[in-house]
Amino acid sequence: MVGREAVMAGKVGHEATRRNAGYPAGEGELMRAAVRERYGDAGNLHIAQIKRPQIKGDEVLVKVGAAGLDRGTWHMMTGRPYLMRLVFGLRRPRDPVLGLDLAGTVAAVGGSVTRFHVGDEVFGTGRGTFAGYAAAKETRLALKPAGLSFSQAAVVPVSAVTALQGLRDAGRVQAGHKVLVTGASGGVGSYAVQLAKSFGADVTGVCSTSKMDLLRSLGADHVIDYSRDDFADGGQHYDLILDFAGNPSLSRLRGALTPNGTAVIGGGEQGGNVTGLGRQLRAVAVSPFVGQRLVMFASVQRGADLEHLAGLIHAGKVVPCLDRTFPLDQVEAAMRYLEGGKVRGKVAITP
Repeated sequence: MVGREAVMAGKVGHEATRRNAGYPAGEGELMRAAVRERYGDAGNLHIAQIKRPQIKGDEVLVKVGAAGLDRGTWHMMTGRPYLMRLVFGLRRPRDPVLGLDLAGTVAAVGGSVTRFHVGDEVFGTGRGTFAGYAAAKETRLALKPAGLSFSQAAVVPVSAVTALQGLRDAGRVQAGHKVLVTGASGGVGSYAVQLAKSFGADVTGVCSTSKMDLLRSLGADHVIDYSRDDFADGGQHYDLILDFAGNPSLSRLRGALTPNGTAVIGGGEQGGNVTGLGRQLRAVAVSPFVGQRLVMFASVQRGADLEHLAGLIHAGKVVPCLDRTFPLDQVEAAMRYLEGGKVRGKVAITP
């Protein structure tokens, strides 16, 4: 009996070591993932069997229930603008697996993690989430809202946090403000419309004809069809413009602002292949010399903001706008769908 107990104790210790190293007990070390070996278009993506990620002391290993697809992931796939390659790899991607957004179940925790336990359902951002498992910093996760599916929760983190910080922190939105949201039917925009309403603002969304009904359903007070009308020529002036799409010139943005209004500029897919920040840098240069605030903005993923968003979701003030869900095998099709401008809100990938 003593010998058998010693053997069993050794097995238990081995399994505990595997959990601390980032591998769920009793399972193999391989997983399916959407990978690419070089920068380029969606045709470079393919499914492969690779090793599960190991986690550090402050990280959590998540069994991915779903992953969200956003423009940031598209930039990581193409390697443009080129400035981002200083972080993600100069000639080829350091991490072959794509994906940032995730929702899933905690499979293992690092030694210093205190907020989560194995079995918790979480959402947030991680590394390489288009896979069966992904590693994520403890500080970039929160408990998943109970009423959401994994697919619904997975399309929240990057886009909703960006919209929240853009409105609250960079935009300093207040109740009664007139707010304009460009690209309002997209990932960030669909959350910005809802969040601006939750702050008590009067919200105008800009989108294409086919998506006007979506914005009305999200609570927009006014909707502008950009194929027919120009928000800068309507005679209306806004206290805050959240500009994440369409690449309008600074002169057009300023013309649509009140004399003391703020434009938060964080998007536009035509900012140049080198830095991608052409408009934003010009805005920073101009802002000190005019009465309006022109703000260059990039979001930071924080667990506290995810928890705040979870509260708004629970209260019914924010609803994830999930267009479609693609299985992992169809990740190329999902990326093509995003590139085609067809997405209403966001899409999710399920492994």
